[in-house]
Amino acid sequence: EVQLVESGGGLVQPGGSLRLSCAVSGFSFSSSVISWVRQAPGKGLKWVSTIYSHSSNTYFEDSVKSRFTISTDNAKTPLYLQMNSLKPEDKTVYYCAGAEYSRLQVEDPYDYWGQGTQVTVSS
Repeated sequence: EVQLVESGGGLVQPGGSLRLSCAVSGFSFSSSVISWVRQAPGKGLKWVSTIYSHSSNTYFEDSVKSRFTISTDNAKTPLYLQMNSLKPEDKTVYYCAGAEYSRLQVEDPYDYWGQGTQVTVSS
């Protein structure tokens, strides 16, 4: 049974920082990736960042790559998304999601999802 639980969301001023966390259990890290995905108003879900469990390589969507970082503890859980220089357009619900390597070639690869955590960026 795979479980992903997000936390760390809240209210922050523009230019401020938040660190989200994702506790993961029951997931095969040796052949998987864990990503952060956020809800885009009127456009559904949008990919934000990914870390590969095997190589620890990280990837970011263009609008956040200079501001966000992703990392894990030694046990690969929790997974962290450090968000700096936050903008009002970053305000939305953030989800962590897991996918097997073999699923990355399909359009919607993520089979495992957390409940989401709300991030609000406002002065």
